[in-house]
This record gives sequence, C-alpha cells and structure tokens, in this order.
Amino acid sequence: MTVDIAELIRTRTRHPEAVAEAAARRKRRPLLGDTGRLMIVAADHPARGALGVGDNKFAMANRADLLERLCLALSRPGVDGVLATADILDDLLLLGALDDRVVMGSMNRGGLQGACFELDDRFTGHRPEDIQRLGFDAGKLLLRIDYDDPGSLNTLESTARAVDDMAARQLPVFVEPFISRRTPDGKLRNDLSAEAVTRSIAIASGLGGSSAYTWLKVPVTDNPDDMAQVMETSTLPAVLLGGDVGDDQDAAYEKWRGALQLPTVCGLVVGRSLLYPADGDVAAAVDTAVGLL
Repeated sequence: MTVDIAELIRTRTRHPEAVAEAAARRKRRPLLGDTGRLMIVAADHPARGALGVGDNKFAMANRADLLERLCLALSRPGVDGVLATADILDDLLLLGALDDRVVMGSMNRGGLQGACFELDDRFTGHRPEDIQRLGFDAGKLLLRIDYDDPGSLNTLESTARAVDDMAARQLPVFVEPFISRRTPDGKLRNDLSAEAVTRSIAIASGLGGSSAYTWLKVPVTDNPDDMAQVMETSTLPAVLLGGDVGDDQDAAYEKWRGALQLPTVCGLVVGRSLLYPADGDVAAAVDTAVGLL
C-alpha cells in the first residue's frame, strides 16, 4: 500500500482522538494462534536513535517508507504482529493495519545508541497502563547489564518493577537481556558467547515477584551449536531476536532454523533484516522467515 502522509497529518492535527478510537475498535486475537508459534516484525529501533541498516545510516529515517514496509510485512500470511513505539503504532492504527494482529508496545527506549548514558535504559516508551488502556497484547523491554557499570543495578530494579506491573495486569512482557560491555574506544557491545547469554537468561528469568507473564527475547549465540544448552537455563517461553544480519541472510536463516527446534523457543521477532533485506524484496524475506516456523 502507499501511505498518504498528508492524510495522516490531517488526521493527527484535526482529530487526534482518532488514535484512541482506532485502538478501541481494533479486532483483537490471542497472543498465540493455532500453531503455537509467533512471528513478530520489530520496528522500535528509531526511538533509540538506531536508524541504520547495513551501510545506510538513515535507512529507517523515512517514515512513509518504513510504514509501507511494515504494512506489506503485516499483510503476509503467517505474520502475527508488530513491535513498535507509540508513534509508529499510532500511525498503523490510523492506517487500519493492526486488525487481527498482535500488538506489542516498546517500553524502554532511553538508552540512546552511542550515548554515554546508553546503558541507563530508562522507561520512556509505553507504560503498562498505556498497553492496557489501548488494548494492546504485550510489552517488550530491553535489559543490558554491564558488570563494570554500577548503573546497571538501577536498570535491573526498574525492569523488575515493570515485570511486576505487567504481571499485575496479566499482560505478557518480553524481556530482551544481554550482558554488555564497553570496548576500549567506548562503544557498547553485546556479548553473544554461550556463557554470557546463559547468564543473561538466568538473570532476566528471576526478575519481579512473578514470572507467570514473562517471556524471553534472546539472540542466537555466536556458535549456534551452543543454543540447546543455553536454552536449558530457563523454562520461560522464548522468541529469537533477529537483529541486523548483514549481507549473509541465508546464514542467519540457518541459525534461526536450528534454534527454533528447541522446546522453549516459540517464535521469531525480527526487524531490520526483514524490512530492509539486501535484495529489497520485503515480501520474500518475510515469507522465508515465516517458513522457518
């Protein structure tokens, strides 16, 4: 579909209440369908200032283009829903693209990419009450832990309270944990070794007063053969994080394919690699990912 930006602006300026009205009449569905699998397209990167895909530093900066890619992805068979921040979800509501789709609100986007405070990932996005008020289906939060950064304790505590608030509303929350560290030049890097991912899963699983509504959103380790042992760390249901796979899309698919066979892994949450594939064919990239499920 072609997105009419002028019409969106007209609605936002003259009828801002249309967003809430669209949310109220949205046709909802269960989190898991008959297959028991989830295929979610992620688009919450821009709110953290992470606009780049591959060599293009501003690939996600064109909002009309991003919305068109999202609408195409959401229209493909087997795609269950979308993960995004309020600005993008509001646009998709106004476009009528979220009926019968799982809608996940992105909760913390305060850790801006490249900032000195990147690990101070405060909850600047959807609050639990917002997700409940809008009738959305789940929330997602990012948890990066640096053992050398005392501020990580604040992130852990605020994450635990968010888990509590979501559980109190019986709303699923997808926790995306990493052990992270600064390189000598100050850049933040996530450790994808088996040991680090195992520790991050163990820490995330124990947050809050109840894990009843907690899901994990985990990366595939550097060595995919380690995933079976890594995923034995928790009984919480999990989805795989797609991430930016670079030019070797086929290799990424193979890594996902293997991990999807594990008993706790229930699906995929993939963003840039499906919305901005190297060959430009969004529909084909999405269909291939769906086929892995």
